[in-house]
Amino acid sequence: MRIALACDHAGFPLKGTILELVRGSGHEVLDLGTDSTAPVDYPDYSEKLGRAIQNGESERGILVCGSGVGACIAANKLTGIYAGICHDTYSAHQGVEHDAMNVLCIGARIIGPELAGEIVAAFLGARFIGREPGQERHARRVAKVRQIELKR
Repeated sequence: MRIALACDHAGFPLKGTILELVRGSGHEVLDLGTDSTAPVDYPDYSEKLGRAIQNGESERGILVCGSGVGACIAANKLTGIYAGICHDTYSAHQGVEHDAMNVLCIGARIIGPELAGEIVAAFLGARFIGREPGQERHARRVAKVRQIELKR
């Protein structure tokens, strides 16, 4: 899978850890920056990552900022981007499995590298189950979310 990765200056210290984990898991990484702790604006990086998914350059994305909140809010403004803040492994895999989450948002000031690695692994290892027999309710719910999105 091709994974887009972007962060702001607050997320940069965790970026290297995530980059190594994604590559080590056999995925290709589209590194969208930033490349230092010099102050930048998180919406710019959220948009870059979201556009990469919209354009088919990547299948999923990982955004890292200080809390995960700002990057998540900005990413969710883009059509077809379903971003969630996850600071635990359950949310990271369940968000993909049940809710078709395609962007993982992490707060580098909230969690450390070890937990971040576990969360990223859970996100990357998950797949949407709404097309499986007996799991159609998830596809129905995601379709309702998409209908809300179209009403904007």
